[in-house]
Amino acid sequence: MLIGVISDTHGLLRPEALVALAEAEHILHAGDVGDVEILSELRKIAPVTAIRGNVDAYGECAELPATEIVELGGRFFYMVHSVHGLDIDPRAAGVDVVVSGHSHKPVIEEKSGVMYLNPGSAGPRRFSLPVSVALVTAGEDGLKARVVELQV
Repeated sequence: MLIGVISDTHGLLRPEALVALAEAEHILHAGDVGDVEILSELRKIAPVTAIRGNVDAYGECAELPATEIVELGGRFFYMVHSVHGLDIDPRAAGVDVVVSGHSHKPVIEEKSGVMYLNPGSAGPRRFSLPVSVALVTAGEDGLKARVVELQV
C-alpha cells in the first residue's frame, strides 16, 4: 500500500504536491492545514486522515483531532503535529510509524523499532528548508519511506 504524507501546508496546496501524491492510496496530513479546502482537494486523490496543528486554531480545521491513529497496510500510524507533544509510548502501544510535522524539517529515523517520519513542509518555504512530502510503502516485507523534495 502506498501512503502519502504531507504536513504544514499553511493554506497553500502546491500543484507539485498533488503530482507527488497522485498514486497514494491514502493520505496523512500531519497538521497546520491552514484551509479545509486543502483536505477536500487531497480527497480527490485518496482518502485522507488529518490532524490539526498549531495554526489550525480557527474554523473547520480547529475541529480536526489533535492526534489520530490509523491502520494502513497492516501497520499502525500514530499522528501528532509536534513530535515533542508525543503523548504515548509508541512501541508499547504497537505503533509502527509516528507521523509528525511542525518543524518543517523532513526526517525519517528509527528508534526502538518505531519509524519516526516528518515529511517536512509542503506549504510556503521556510528559511532554506526544502519543500517536501513523503511516501511510505507498507507491505508484507515491511515499511519503506522516502522524502520527495518538490521542485518549486
